[in-house]
Amino acid sequence: MKAVDVHQHLFPEPFLAELRARRAPPFLDGAELVTREGRFPLAFASHDPEARIGLLDRDGIDVAVLSLQPTLGLDGLPDPERVALEEAWVEGALEVVAESGGRFVALSPSRWREGFVGVSIGSGALLDLDTHVDVLEEVAARGAFLFVHPDAGTGVPARRPEWWEWVVGYSARMQAAYLAWVGAGRARFPTLRVLFAMLAGGAPFQLERLARQGVDVRSVLDTNTFFEVSTYGRRAIELCVETFGIIQLAYGSDTPVVDSRPTLEVVRGFGEAVAQILQIETPATLLA
Repeated sequence: MKAVDVHQHLFPEPFLAELRARRAPPFLDGAELVTREGRFPLAFASHDPEARIGLLDRDGIDVAVLSLQPTLGLDGLPDPERVALEEAWVEGALEVVAESGGRFVALSPSRWREGFVGVSIGSGALLDLDTHVDVLEEVAARGAFLFVHPDAGTGVPARRPEWWEWVVGYSARMQAAYLAWVGAGRARFPTLRVLFAMLAGGAPFQLERLARQGVDVRSVLDTNTFFEVSTYGRRAIELCVETFGIIQLAYGSDTPVVDSRPTLEVVRGFGEAVAQILQIETPATLLA
């Protein structure tokens, strides 16, 4: 039985080369990553596969699931630019996976591709199911899973603190994606396993308001919808456990965007039985 981190990002060398060649977001300006959200220092060592395996060993994790984060804003690019970046990432990710000795698997960005364990999409895709129906049907038919990650924002609004987008924007978009899935997606794709990043932005908190609108919220507690716990703590995870049950939760770290250790300590602080479900049993269901 392998312990799995379902939410990690890594920029392989072909993708870094593509970013260096660009002059419009997203691009690399020396050691800074420039996106439509702003400029961020990029620690290249954190994207070295060998260094990342060292972090897995430190954390006692056997396998990491890699994805290309939609927060880079690729969905907003002209198709030729988006495709060039996605394909560079796909090329590099397949090489990293092949050379990792089983320590990495990867999610294909935006559509199904052979050699991947599922597909990652931005949160906005679930607000427009008709446009993405072919992707969702393909993932379901393959028996793979869909990872829903926040889309890119447009930067910090005026007179707002620097953390605004990370705390408010991402969470709001994930809640919108989850409630769109509850409202229409589940009925259209009943067999599709869907994993929402960052507890779907705190989705359980909204179910009581949904009930006030006459919705039988028991109907949304299905076994094909999952939530990963990155960046949250004990209180939020306890709320999700009370709402959805422990087997719907999976451990994810969001490495290297944030330090994996705080979330990992919280998960293991619940005890060995809970940690085994989040790190081993639920990921095994997703990766089946």
